Amino acid sequence: MTTLIYIIDTSSLIELNKHNPMDVYKTPWKMMDGLAKSGRLFAPSEVMAEIDRFDNTLAVWAKKHPEMFKEPTEEQVKLVKMILKKYPSLIKKGKLFAADPWVIALAIEMISSPQATLYEVKRIVVTEEKIRGNRVRIPYVCKEYTVEAIDIMDMFRAEG
Repeated sequence: MTTLIYIIDTSSLIELNKHNPMDVYKTPWKMMDGLAKSGRLFAPSEVMAEIDRFDNTLAVWAKKHPEMFKEPTEEQVKLVKMILKKYPSLIKKGKLFAADPWVIALAIEMISSPQATLYEVKRIVVTEEKIRGNRVRIPYVCKEYTVEAIDIMDMFRAEG
């Protein structure tokens, strides 16, 4: 048995709410609630900051799930520095928030943490960004660090 744990990017949450507003499409949001409450959906606190700035409805939902938003650890700070040294174009200069390297760092840290269960745990990044040539985006960097990256529809498919 494999348990899937997701580390989600702002883009997936915003796109989900844009195309499946929570006041109209209850089912996907109930699934998101369940994943967050069961400790299977995470995001760095920087994602919360981006949501707060761009989507009020989504921010209200996110604030009901503080357990899913993780503050940076010393290890994540080291990982973000390493990621940005190798891939400085992952973040745009002058951008107020930059969750992308934090999403990847949280995933790497979670993958490298000792497993405390008898069954397999797989940690997967969820983002709407796609690999496009050599453009440095979340899936490209994830691939370089052997971290699986999928979009939110693939996450829903995996969850059944």
